Amino acid sequence: MKTPSNHGKSWSKQDISTLKNLANHNTPTRVIGLKMGRTESSIYSAAQTNNISLSPTNQSPYNRRKK
Repeated sequence: MKTPSNHGKSWSKQDISTLKNLANHNTPTRVIGLKMGRTESSIYSAAQTNNISLSPTNQSPYNRRKK
């Protein structure tokens, strides 16, 4: 398996703001990792360190309309 492009690099303020922005838009953690060139575990770690919630906001389920 190929290592991510930013593997082992420290997090800049720009990286943290990008992470916050993606998390606020309910982007899945795996996708955030791919976009930022980091592993999923490093995304979780940085989010926890910076008090960023990765849990999705409550959304109504699809296809719940009465017919």
